[in-house]
Amino acid sequence: MRQAVGVSVPTFVVDSRAEAEHVLAGEIADLLRARPEAVLGLATGNSPIGVYRDLCALHAAGEVSFARATTFNLDEYLGLQDGDPRTFRRWMQTHLFDHVQPRSTNLPECHAPLASADAVAVRYEQALQAAGGIDLQVLGIGLNGHIGFNEPGSTRTSRTRVVELDQRTRKHAVRVFGDLAQVPTQAITMGVASILDARRLRVLAFGAEKAEIVRRTLFDPISAECPATFLRGHHDVKLYLDAAAAELIEDSALPS
Repeated sequence: MRQAVGVSVPTFVVDSRAEAEHVLAGEIADLLRARPEAVLGLATGNSPIGVYRDLCALHAAGEVSFARATTFNLDEYLGLQDGDPRTFRRWMQTHLFDHVQPRSTNLPECHAPLASADAVAVRYEQALQAAGGIDLQVLGIGLNGHIGFNEPGSTRTSRTRVVELDQRTRKHAVRVFGDLAQVPTQAITMGVASILDARRLRVLAFGAEKAEIVRRTLFDPISAECPATFLRGHHDVKLYLDAAAAELIEDSALPS
């Protein structure tokens, strides 16, 4: 692992994504050992899947317990039924929850009627605040710069809410839903401010398709045009990249 220089947040380039996954899983395990009742902010999708695999292995080996931990996921699609295999809750159960059994797991309701979805979002934000906020938030970066489902145009002060999904986001989800017409058009997401309230942010980006958005995240002006740029204002954020995702940032680096 080497630390990139000349960038605006601590950025680490790894020889393989497995290295970053191991490091982040270890940090989460250390947090749970020091503070068993920690509140974890979690993401779904390809970026964190190896972190969860490592955490499951640590739990199976008896090296970490989630028994007193609380989790909050970033987001959930609207318009799906409970139990639909395409919901983020089902994804989290498959890849983490069923294996480590946290004390409390929280995701927005996927089946909330549109008429009451705004109230669902408000209750989710309230539950997050009542839990004392997030100790460590795991994040990916969308190809259009979204964090959670905070699509371009999301403000720094936004809180948990209903959002319209960007067309690029929906097209990216076709591989899960099979057809664009089946991809939900709305979701509930933690807002940018909700994410930035976390005491630690750990961001993962892997693969050549993420190279351009990583460059924008680190070098574009901080604005709602690319919500990921708001990460640069956080006091404790780290970005983990593989070589392909780091290809367009300044290539001078120091060994760690």
